[in-house]
Amino acid sequence: MTNNKELIVYTDGSSRGNPGPGGYGAILMYGGKSKELSAGYRRTTNNRMELLAVIAALEALNRESLTITIYSDSQYVVKAVKEGWLKKWIATNFSGGKKNKDLWLRYHALSQKHNIRFVWVKGHAENVYNNRCDVLATTAADGKHLLIDQGYEAEG
Repeated sequence: MTNNKELIVYTDGSSRGNPGPGGYGAILMYGGKSKELSAGYRRTTNNRMELLAVIAALEALNRESLTITIYSDSQYVVKAVKEGWLKKWIATNFSGGKKNKDLWLRYHALSQKHNIRFVWVKGHAENVYNNRCDVLATTAADGKHLLIDQGYEAEG
């Protein structure tokens, strides 16, 4: 990957019940190639899966200093970054019962390595990539051999 091209990432998370079994899906597109990622968890929340989809995409990268546009239908994820909620949460050590500290700190560390822009997309609409991520996420949530969401289950 070279730094003059943009990596496009679509993400989605799903939870069958909130909490319940969940999954995420992500599609990474770069230079005419694409890669799909997904995983399912036995007990989690929708917001955790939305955020974990972003994290999984960033953790799959083998280079730093990339220009990345991430498309998500999660207002929670997009607004937390774009509207500065995450900066406030980190500054106050997630006081006031803010959830998903483990994942937000993981995302924050990864985000420092790249130039990331978030774009909100309407879920379950006409966007073929968002719809594909939804299929990846729900299929993973409905799968067998589900993983353990250590951060969620440790809180519970």
